Amino acid sequence: MSPARVGRGRRPAADAPAALARRALAEFAGTAALVAIVVGSGIMAAGLSRDVGVQLLANSLATAAGLAVLIVIFAPISGAHFNPVVSLVAWLLTRREADPAVRGRDLAAYLPAQIAGALAGAVLANAMFALQAVQISARDRSAPHLLLGEVVATAGLIVVIFALARQGRPALTPVAVGAYIGAAYWFTSSTSFANPAVTLGRAITDTFAGIAPASVPGFIAAQLAGAGLGGLLLTALYPNAPRPGTAPALDTARQTAAADLPR
Repeated sequence: MSPARVGRGRRPAADAPAALARRALAEFAGTAALVAIVVGSGIMAAGLSRDVGVQLLANSLATAAGLAVLIVIFAPISGAHFNPVVSLVAWLLTRREADPAVRGRDLAAYLPAQIAGALAGAVLANAMFALQAVQISARDRSAPHLLLGEVVATAGLIVVIFALARQGRPALTPVAVGAYIGAAYWFTSSTSFANPAVTLGRAITDTFAGIAPASVPGFIAAQLAGAGLGGLLLTALYPNAPRPGTAPALDTARQTAAADLPR
């Protein structure tokens, strides 16, 4: 969830497909791991306690810690977005630059990788707990106040990620994003999905973290609205930022790519 870039040095055109494939693989694996953490910790919590508050606490702590670790691991490769709205906002904010943080081809590779990863992560979590690999969730989350919660959660996530980049402090992103998501589990009515790919993944597990397929379109619409609101708020708060950029990821990713060049 932390887009970034330096935009220094490019790989030869012939190597671009391989580099893009590696970044897409990182987005797939990272998103899969994130959903496995969310779903798996929810299953474990529900099995260990009947207290919903304890279940949510365990689920939120595992997700916050796991997300921070995943960002640290995958940021040097792909930017550790794990989230279509983060990739989309990164593209929108920098698309007119000579060296954008996320190019159109990156977006075209990242979005399906994130969605496929989310579905794979849910299947993996179900299988780890000896449940049917693919389930259809029956947990309705269609109430208007829950959709409002998703707008707030997603807007806040966008501001946290991109504000740190505009402040020149992207190294704080893993901790800040993990902490924000952990907190948003509690201060938003929706428990802060804030991620269309994760929302789709959670529709195929009928467990503590699940969401009924009929509730998915509303959640995704709310997340897109929240991303737009977050982008507007970011622009209002940081109107004179030298770069519309991002956080510790694509910067490091492109440094790594440059380091891979034959000497």
